[in-house]
Order: sequence, then structure tokens, then C-alpha cells
Amino acid sequence: MPTPPGAPSYEQDIGGAIGSAGLSEDILFTLTAELQPALKDLQTARIDGSAPVLALPDSLEDLEHIENASRRVADGAENVVILGTGGSSLGGQTLVRLADQGFGPRDGHPELHFFDNVDPATFNAFFASANPSTTKIVSISKSGGTAETLLQTLTCLQWLDTSIGPAASAAAFTVLTEPKDSPLARLADERNMARLPHHLGVGGRYSALSNVGLLPAAVAGLDIRAIRDGARSALDASLLAPASKSPAAIGAALNIGLAHAGFGTTVLMPYVDVLAPFAFWFRQLWAESLGKDGHGTLPVNALGTVDQHSQLQLYLAGPNDKLFTLILADRPSTNPAPQLTDDAELAYLNGRPLGDLLDAEQLATAATLIANNRPTRILRISQADEQTLGALMAHYELETILAARLLGVDPYDQPAVEEGKVLARQYLESAGPAP
Repeated sequence: MPTPPGAPSYEQDIGGAIGSAGLSEDILFTLTAELQPALKDLQTARIDGSAPVLALPDSLEDLEHIENASRRVADGAENVVILGTGGSSLGGQTLVRLADQGFGPRDGHPELHFFDNVDPATFNAFFASANPSTTKIVSISKSGGTAETLLQTLTCLQWLDTSIGPAASAAAFTVLTEPKDSPLARLADERNMARLPHHLGVGGRYSALSNVGLLPAAVAGLDIRAIRDGARSALDASLLAPASKSPAAIGAALNIGLAHAGFGTTVLMPYVDVLAPFAFWFRQLWAESLGKDGHGTLPVNALGTVDQHSQLQLYLAGPNDKLFTLILADRPSTNPAPQLTDDAELAYLNGRPLGDLLDAEQLATAATLIANNRPTRILRISQADEQTLGALMAHYELETILAARLLGVDPYDQPAVEEGKVLARQYLESAGPAP
């Protein structure tokens, strides 16, 4: 059934995370009440544009530009390479997984490759197998000075220059960076590459709902308007409701209340493969936004049913110091049910489609965690589609911002990361000229 207008395409159930097994209802009430002024402030900032992250889902005027750019990037391309790291890559990866399901592109669309590391073996393997004449490159860096993205870009540019010539090479590139002077912007201008503006007020890890995430999604054939619709519905549900009914405020209060009680880890465990990248996206968002001044909790990504066989033993019998959030989907569309054996020990599986087992296992894991007094929140979705993923992304962005309010930290900066970037550059400079 379609989601009603204004309603988020997920439901949150915190019953397994409050009371004797988790956070007391009194503390939850106190913390959510503390967030009531923040909700009002953030809704005002969403409307007047002073909080660009929250204003993005309401925007329509940039969508046509993104769709036009996506057609230009996809035109004549068999492969599209997305260069970038961290937030410049994870949002796009998360969205594009909806299109390819991990087994190749949708019909009529190019195959997307996200190169978010600088391992030379990955680049060499791609260069050896791809046709340079039908490859397009999108280079994404908010600052335009990220060392990894710059060297990725130069490496791909050299490959194309050598293979198809400088003019065709430059035409294959699209650069997405802030509209100001930077090494990446200068390179794009010098080589006459297409340029798209990275929103000045939106940091990388919050950029999935901007052209940073939506351009790859559109190239892959996804409905980016539905993504924005889903995000808008989630913000409405949380910002226009009283704090006691706001899903994001409740989620923030639950996380931080439990953190104060010694639950220093938050585990996100979706039960459908298509949401596996979403858990990685969440991990960066939460860690980089809240890990400051001695505050923050450790985000852990998991995947059901896989991690029932690798982490659940620790979750159930190890330290009781974790909040679990399970994303449970309605019983998936079924595949043909196998009926191939008379073995009595296989009777409970014979004739069962895979979706039956997935549904049984996700329900059993949630029940087992709760029965063992492990604080467990459940997010229920009907299906993993553009609207749902847009809603989940907007929910977690807002939940993270509200958690930062409770901790008294800035959710948008990352000073410790900048220290590492400076030191890496010093190492390279001290090594002398490249061989």
C-alpha cells in the first residue's frame, strides 16, 4: 500500500529498549522534552534555509539540473566511475544499491563503480578491463583539496589521456566541488571539464540528498524525486510533531540516554541486502558527527542474517553495553519454493521460499535480543525503495543532529580528521619527489 502523504515510510518501535531492559521511561521523557526547543529551532531553520541539510528535501529547483547532468554523464557510457571518499561516496553507494542490487546495472543504464580508496590494484584492474572510450568519470570533493580524490582524479585522467587523447579525456569528466578556488576546481577549469557545484552549506557526510548522492542515483536510473519525497515526509513527521511523538527526537534521546547509562555502542542491523551500504553510511554519519570532546558512541554496522553467525554470540552473551536497531522489512517478494527432498530433517525448509526463512529469522533475532534484556529498537519498512531510503536517510541525519544537541557538540565539523589529513601531506612532502 502506498505511504500516505506526509507519513514516513517506516515505523519505529522502541518497546524493546525501554523499561527494565533499557532506558527508563522517565529519563526518555526528560530527554525528549529537552529537545522540544531544538525541534522548533530546526524547523524554523529548515524553512528559512539557515539549516541547508534540512532544507534540501524541500527543494525542487535543483532536481532538473541533476537529471540533466545525469543524462549527459550516462550518454554513451558503459561504465561510470565515481571518485571520492567518505561522505562524497557513501551516500551515492547507498542509493545506487537500490538500482543494481549488487548484480549489475538496470537495463539501459551504465554500470557504476565507486572508487573510494586509493588501492592501486583496484584502479589497475579496472583500467585493464574497461573500454576507455565508453567510460565516464565523476570526481567529487566538497573542498576540492582532498588528497585521495585529487590523486584518484589525476590517475584516471592520465589513463584516459593516454588512451583516447586529452580532449576526449576532459570531455569524459564531470567535477563536483564547491564553487570556489581549489586544486580540483582549477584542474577542471584548466582542462575544460564539466563542473557542478557542491552545496557550500552541506558537509560531505550530510550530502546524500544533494547532487552528491542524487547524481549517481539518477545515472543509475533511480527516481530522485521519490528519494526527496521520502526525506521530506520523514522530516515532517519528526519536526512538526511534539518531541514525545517525534521519531528522530525519540531515537536521539534513546541513544544518548543509554550512552549515559554505559551503553557505549549502537548497532545498526538491516535484514535486507540492499540496505547493507546504508549501515556503512550511518556509521560515518554517527561517528564523525558525535565523536568529539570525549563524547559519542561507537557505531557498528551489521547485516542479518549474516551476522547472526558472526556477531550475535557476542551480542547475546557478551557485555550488555549496546543498543540494537534492527531494520525489518515486510516478508520479501518470494522466489519459487523448492520441493526437492523427502528428508524428514529438511521438512521445515522443504517447500519454503527464501523470504519465509528471512522473515522468521529477523523476528526471532529481535525477540531473542529483547528476551535477553538487550535494548532493541525496531524500524519496520514495507519495502526498500527510493521513498523509504530517502526517509531513513533524513531520519538519521536529524537524529544525529538532535543527539549532538543533547551532547553539546557541533554535528557538522570534524577537527580530528583534519589533523590526520595534514600529517599525511607532511609525510608525502618529506618523502621527496615522486620516483
